Amino acid sequence: MSERSCILTREAANPAALVRLALGPDGQVHPDVRAKAPGRGAWIGVDRGTLETAIAKGKLKGALSRAFKTGDIAIPADLPTRIAEALQRATLDRLGLEAKAGMLLTGSDKIDEAARAGRLHMLLHAADAGGDGTRKLAQAWRVGRDAEGSGLSGLVLPVPRPILSLALGRENVVHIGLTDARAAKRVSETLDRWLQFIGSDPAPQPCETGSQGASAASTVVRGNAGTNEGLRVPE
Repeated sequence: MSERSCILTREAANPAALVRLALGPDGQVHPDVRAKAPGRGAWIGVDRGTLETAIAKGKLKGALSRAFKTGDIAIPADLPTRIAEALQRATLDRLGLEAKAGMLLTGSDKIDEAARAGRLHMLLHAADAGGDGTRKLAQAWRVGRDAEGSGLSGLVLPVPRPILSLALGRENVVHIGLTDARAAKRVSETLDRWLQFIGSDPAPQPCETGSQGASAASTVVRGNAGTNEGLRVPE
């Protein structure tokens, strides 16, 4: 899909990084994060705080009126909440699909083994994961990547283990490891959009390995939840 422009900032971006808003037959504006709803759509690429300000000042309604070419528009008061929930659901659904496809691991022992073997492309933790467990897996990942001392770590998700467990259809999901570069990239794209909207640090952007046709020789990863410092680690 070609680039789309945010109706609030006028900045162009890949639709995968934006949120589509759709206008229902009743004039209600609805989030369409999967871009599947029929009819005319409008795109936004701002975080929740900026959107709430635009709604309060009437800027969103004006921008939508121009985009939809009608003034008969009703913006629900909880639109930002609906968008956040839809983005969270899309991310969890993506993780669930990757789980069904066998592209991710759960359980500290399995993730640790894959990490030390250099087969880990993304490391995620539940919001209520213990610090000791996250640090041990981060260390295993650094060993497997030959990146000791780099600060390479996983990303703490803004949802607790019961929600992750339900999404993946597994019991007590505390840590998640992506062992396929393309799967990690798919998760990263939907996760990044969610985190950016709710005002968290963006997700990692993994690259494919050479055997999968990537031209890049490195992968962008994130630091821990406290600093989330980005760095590059050799494949």
